[in-house]
Amino acid sequence: MPFELRQAGPWMGEAASEVKPVRAVYTVKEVAAMLSLSVSSAYALVRAGQIPAERLGRRWVVPRSRFHAWLDGAAGGLSATGTDSPRGGW
Repeated sequence: MPFELRQAGPWMGEAASEVKPVRAVYTVKEVAAMLSLSVSSAYALVRAGQIPAERLGRRWVVPRSRFHAWLDGAAGGLSATGTDSPRGGW
């Protein structure tokens, strides 16, 4: 046979042993992209408490696990703030 099939390897842009760690938080810009929102709309939703987020110094971060639980509706009726009652307080 004149040609051999080869498996992809590091020479084709794939690192054989490179493992990227899973980050614990997303930026608001990343969340905006995932939700197909503008960055300013995502910040408005974060400030309003509709997207789960925490202030870390001067920046907002969105905890990965809380975001996915909120997105999947797996929070069991919890609001984005992680409380049992809606923001209205009833």
